[in-house]
Amino acid sequence: MDFDIVIVGAGMAGASLAAQVAQRARVLVIEAEDRPGYHTTGRSAAFWSESYGGPMIQPLTTASGPVLAALGLLHRRGSLTLGRIGQESEIEAFAETYRALGVEVDLLARAQIESMVPGLRDGWSCGAFEPSCCDIDVAGLHQHYLSLARKAGVELRCRAGLASALRVEGGWRLTLSDRTEMTCSVLANAAGAWADAVALSAGVRPIGITPYRRTMAQLAVSPEVPAHLPLVLDIDESFYFKPESGRLWLSPHDETASEPCDAAPEELDVALAIDRFEQVVDWRIDRLEHRWAGLRSFASDRLPVIGFAGGESGFFWFAGQGGFGIQTAPACAELATRLLCGEGQTLIDPAPYATDRFF
Repeated sequence: MDFDIVIVGAGMAGASLAAQVAQRARVLVIEAEDRPGYHTTGRSAAFWSESYGGPMIQPLTTASGPVLAALGLLHRRGSLTLGRIGQESEIEAFAETYRALGVEVDLLARAQIESMVPGLRDGWSCGAFEPSCCDIDVAGLHQHYLSLARKAGVELRCRAGLASALRVEGGWRLTLSDRTEMTCSVLANAAGAWADAVALSAGVRPIGITPYRRTMAQLAVSPEVPAHLPLVLDIDESFYFKPESGRLWLSPHDETASEPCDAAPEELDVALAIDRFEQVVDWRIDRLEHRWAGLRSFASDRLPVIGFAGGESGFFWFAGQGGFGIQTAPACAELATRLLCGEGQTLIDPAPYATDRFF
């Protein structure tokens, strides 16, 4: 075979997997776009929050934290989950859930919240604060993995998507969109929103990975965004906002099912984000400076899909990482590498993320 492993997709998932597995195998990464990370990775407003994604994601996030910190890619932010009057019990349950998992969560009353979020409007009565939440240098992490992969001998080909994959003895014969042909023993699917399409190209049963559009907007506001402002979310998951280089990044926390595509923001979603923001604080919006959208891709149970396809020992799934793929990248790549290379014992239980739950 020309390669031991061909990885489809050079976003965070494909780059992190390539960097890890390159120590054990000859690896090629193929990417349909002009550059790696064009879609989801390049549009992320990522943060590292142990509660984000739910209790089943928390082990992956927590395990990734020390790696990200050692690389100097985490910057302390803190996160504040807000509740309205009447939602005190929901905030308390949220805190109890994550405290039981070892996450530090502090319950806050209105006066404490006002000290963190100036101009807070009436109606917001309670909150849960996670001091460990950090901003992530997404571009730095992606480049770190690409650099590691390159130094380990990984070959990267852009403008070369997977056109077809044919089963042959011992592996696959691949044809790329640039008409290049090659062989490999294992085909690893890290194609994000295109993961099901890649499976179909290889004659493998798709899992049902659904892309969802997420909208972001950058605002200039008055008063100026406090540098110490935490990531602010609400218990209903209807918005989040955070400071970014003196500006405010804001999302309506939208999830609109989409075909795999070069996602663009809808005006209605931007307007919805602004309306929800204005219900939280009394700040003046001076101007909308930028808007964008990205795709977050989930399996039906909203957990990552990591492992060989049922009955397809040469086809490896590394997809469905949704909106938490950045903050869990180190742990997910380590788990995937051990499974891919048959190294047995893993630090994190792979069962919740295994592909056999779909077959």
